Amino acid sequence: MNWQQQSTEFAQKQNLTHAPSVYVLDLISEVGEVAKEILLAMEYGERPFQLQAGLVGELGDVLYSLCLLATAVNVDLDEALAVALQKYAARQQAKGHIGSTTS
Repeated sequence: MNWQQQSTEFAQKQNLTHAPSVYVLDLISEVGEVAKEILLAMEYGERPFQLQAGLVGELGDVLYSLCLLATAVNVDLDEALAVALQKYAARQQAKGHIGSTTS
């Protein structure tokens, strides 16, 4: 069972299913908490990064929220990742980097 299936089944069993808009807000919030954990781990740039336990949990929260958002909008994350990797490979081959073009 993949992460998306595990997350979805857990949310359904716990009666935690919501509209996509709720998952978007949750995902944004969790990404902010990841940023906070990294800043704290580095004492706001005063020392090199050292992994702290809080970051592991926050990254798990991000993954969980992303999985539920994808399910809510009927996107298979395995397929989405495959499409993204193909896009990045094509950009790398064509331009020497994976960044998108700005216009």
